[in-house]
Amino acid sequence: MADSSPTVGELFKAKVVTDEQVNAAVEAYLAKPETNAHPIADGYVLDLAAAVAGHAWASEVIASPEASPGLRRAATRTAILLARAQKA
Repeated sequence: MADSSPTVGELFKAKVVTDEQVNAAVEAYLAKPETNAHPIADGYVLDLAAAVAGHAWASEVIASPEASPGLRRAATRTAILLARAQKA
């Protein structure tokens, strides 16, 4: 059975999640990478730590001491947009 939870990107396209909410999630992860229950939108939460850990490229970028802050933000944002949000 396919996972019925929408991705954050799908919620973004549907205008359930705003750009500001995605940016806040990125900043929350960068400030505290172990964050696991971040409210991403009304009625939805996202495990930020799992979102980044589950995305190979983002994990590599975050682990790299040479990665610039901008690259870290972009990788984290990509991982968040591709992650599946859970109903709260």
